[in-house]
Amino acid sequence: MLITRVRPSWFMASAMALWSIVSTVTGLTKDFKGLLLTRFFLGITEAPFYPGALYLLGIFYTRKEIATRISILFTANICGTAFAGLIAIGVFQMDQVAGLSGWRWLFILQGIISFIVSVSSAFLLPDQPLDTRWLSEEERKLAQSRVAADTVQLQANTSTWAGLSEAIRDPRLWVLVTMQHLHLSASGYKNFFPTIVETLGFGRNVTLALTCPPYIISGIATISWAASSGHFNERVWHITIAKAVAVFGFVLACSTLNVGARYFAMCTFASGVYACNSIILGWVSSTCGQTREKKAVSLALVNTIATIGSIYTPYLWPESDAPRYTTAMLSSAAFSVAAAVMAWILRWMLMNENRRLLRTGNHTTLLFSY
Repeated sequence: MLITRVRPSWFMASAMALWSIVSTVTGLTKDFKGLLLTRFFLGITEAPFYPGALYLLGIFYTRKEIATRISILFTANICGTAFAGLIAIGVFQMDQVAGLSGWRWLFILQGIISFIVSVSSAFLLPDQPLDTRWLSEEERKLAQSRVAADTVQLQANTSTWAGLSEAIRDPRLWVLVTMQHLHLSASGYKNFFPTIVETLGFGRNVTLALTCPPYIISGIATISWAASSGHFNERVWHITIAKAVAVFGFVLACSTLNVGARYFAMCTFASGVYACNSIILGWVSSTCGQTREKKAVSLALVNTIATIGSIYTPYLWPESDAPRYTTAMLSSAAFSVAAAVMAWILRWMLMNENRRLLRTGNHTTLLFSY
């Protein structure tokens, strides 16, 4: 809600600067209480960034373009996860430098680098199409008008509270919230991925290195699948197929102890899960974007409520289930199937809405995409 009333560039930069400071302080904590507090504030300061980034992309790109752009943003996150293990191998070599443990240096260095990037982003990020510095006057008007022309049931911008009211009264949003929640619940493995890879039986450094390829493959799959979705202006079948791939990977992972087969399964379910994320979020932006305020609130609600799964999914990974982690793998498969079902429910809702629009409009009426 706040991002529609302040400069998005400063909003994003401030959020990033704050979490950079908290990350650095995490490396200097002295006890469990301090670690718990910094982790709490890290979550608070990180929370505005992703919805804010999605909103900023949503006011610049059309329905056919948005999923690919979100996938590029999300792939940066995937790459960060992919190379985290390799970076950790190097940073852990700094153990006891200046009397600090390797894990402390990891937080300190991450915080310092992120802070430098946050300062530069305040001057590099645009705020909205009409005041983007590196575009000509004609290009600014085009950037503004083409997104407006691509928005179904476009309305004049309103107050933040009206945007909140419109969002929570839109049943389509709650289907999208449920879909994204199930999707993120299926991706609960990401916090345990090094542990899953460790069950292959390799040493620490090899295990950390082996966490990298599945994420690189997932990043390629994410961008390619989002580009395909945008090219065909289609979402439901792309989500369904990706979830089918994920289900196959989850079932295979808990069905065998063969090292090669299990590593292949890890690459498969990671690719299937991640390929959906940008498509779902792009769908939120295009379906609930009648006003900027509604779009911002919708993206925030989807991201906030969807992450509730991170509260209960860790309990699906007890150490006693190693190495197959059958409960977690089959639960993730079930979450994936349920997410695909929600996509088909939303398709049915949008088809009905399109029929209503055609009855009340004409052959040039802009329709919802699914």
